[in-house]
Amino acid sequence: MARILLTGAGFSRNWGGWLANEVFESLIGGVDEHLRHLLWQSKRRGGGFEDALAELEQQVRLSGNDTVKKQLVDLQTAIVGVFNAMNEAFKRTQFERHPGNDIAFLVRTFLARFDAIFTLNQDLLLEQHYLDENISLAHSRKWSGWQLPGMKPFGPPPLVHDPVMIRTAMMTPDDPASFREQPRLQPYYKLHGSTNWTGGGSAGGRLLIMGGNKAVEIGQYPLLDWYHRQFREYLLRASRLMIIGYSFSDAHINRAIIEAAKKKNIGIFIVDPAGVDVLNKQDPRHVQSASELMAAVEPQIVGASRRNFLSAFSGDSVEFDRVSKFFIN
Repeated sequence: MARILLTGAGFSRNWGGWLANEVFESLIGGVDEHLRHLLWQSKRRGGGFEDALAELEQQVRLSGNDTVKKQLVDLQTAIVGVFNAMNEAFKRTQFERHPGNDIAFLVRTFLARFDAIFTLNQDLLLEQHYLDENISLAHSRKWSGWQLPGMKPFGPPPLVHDPVMIRTAMMTPDDPASFREQPRLQPYYKLHGSTNWTGGGSAGGRLLIMGGNKAVEIGQYPLLDWYHRQFREYLLRASRLMIIGYSFSDAHINRAIIEAAKKKNIGIFIVDPAGVDVLNKQDPRHVQSASELMAAVEPQIVGASRRNFLSAFSGDSVEFDRVSKFFIN
């Protein structure tokens, strides 16, 4: 039975990635007065930068006003700029932290054990530090490599033969008829797109899904629609789902998890500073859906970890054994 991984912003946080509040704080210093006011207004309502983005998207849909369209593009561009800054910082980060650098205790070895990796993140952390030839060496199962299903390079390859530049170069969706997994290549699905993907409606044509109406936006792009169908299908046949750093705040993701949990044949392991209490950190505007989530998921939880994810790979043997049991039971 399949064992799959779902990661959110809290996963990249282990290497210094920004959470939503920190993205907000980066944005307010890089936008004009009107957008700054809109961002603060969203925050006062209990939201964040995605709520401000959603408000502009709705105004564009309703009015088509050119001024509002420009404000939307300006905010999208600023958000992409924040992600680009984070990606630049990731290049300099130390990915592995185990003092002995023993292959058995590497993050890469752990990630290679999953049958598929799904992420809500749009940064390039794994492209820079994980998606390389070492996947085939990291575990006895010996993947031949990795894949971003349905994606292909956009334009000519970089002039300099730098493996990281090749993995982080611009990409674009392939023809829908070619959407499939390749055997013996570990699939990495970026459910909300990526900062280096083009072919979308965001700033510069980036294929990024942000804002408050993600499910509708996803349906507009054949690749991301297929990705979400793959996510649901994997969940329904998976025996184990590990969730790292996801706050359970995306309704369309929660629906897929609820559907699988109600089948009662999936064990869920949560890695989050709040542990299982992350299920209680719901937006009060969606209490009913939060209750449904908790009712479905709680009986299927097989464990959780409240410690920093990297502690398990930095010499914390107790926590390493805890998260490793995910693959045994």
